[in-house]
Amino acid sequence: MENVDAESEECISVEKPASLEEGARAIVAEADTARKVELAYATSRAWFRRELSLRRGSGPLAMPDRPGRPDKPVLLPPRDMPRRSVGGEAGRIALVHSLAHIELNAVDLTWDLIGRFAHAKMPRSYFDDWVQVGLEEAKHFSLLERRLEDLDSHYGALPAHDGLWQAAQATGHDLAARLAIIPLVLEARGLDITPGMIEKSGALGDTQTASILEIIYRDEKRHVAFGAKWFRYICDRQGLKPESRFQQLVRTHFKGGLKPPFNDRARSEAGLTPGFYRPLVRLVG
Repeated sequence: MENVDAESEECISVEKPASLEEGARAIVAEADTARKVELAYATSRAWFRRELSLRRGSGPLAMPDRPGRPDKPVLLPPRDMPRRSVGGEAGRIALVHSLAHIELNAVDLTWDLIGRFAHAKMPRSYFDDWVQVGLEEAKHFSLLERRLEDLDSHYGALPAHDGLWQAAQATGHDLAARLAIIPLVLEARGLDITPGMIEKSGALGDTQTASILEIIYRDEKRHVAFGAKWFRYICDRQGLKPESRFQQLVRTHFKGGLKPPFNDRARSEAGLTPGFYRPLVRLVG
């Protein structure tokens, strides 16, 4: 497990939640990014020390319809996003800012997955895996936020798109659908594109960003593996074939199609074999 005792440099005081479910809700609802990260660290720490119950009460705790967000960045529909510079310092800042925004959304998507489905009949090891993911997503955001500061910028300095949370809204009723879309589509896409970003950053002499991307890429493989493991678990329990069920859920809940090229090797190492996603390439219009 990740060392959760030394993760935070902010030392922001936050109260230990009464349960994992309550901690997850507090993380998603928090608007201040530093407090959001510290809540993720504190909740993870308490969970792995076995200081938290999974939930309190017999009924589900309502999760926020939307995550808490700071006043900046301005959130725009993806179609309205300005074209990003591809070179120089401005391009580097734009890339890191966009990645930080993705990772902040990943924090909320993961903790929403934990809190929203805290009453699902799943083994404790399921929650262990996703708390680990939630911790790592918070770490990724912190690394990128500090990198922006190194570049004399900050998170919120540029506009960001508002499309990622739609995946949570579309799959909030079905754990299998959430697993299909978040780790097995969105995070798996990171396995496809991150190696190229690492190579490009290194070629441009930006070894600091490349090093952060290498950490994210390593962790993303594990996140996809957790998604594949637990998606298969649910399908086996329901007597369904994982590949065909995955394709059905993606067709229902994911807009835009799955676009090659794919990093087949990394995906397969994570348990997401081509039989899952290759038949969906025809969705591209």
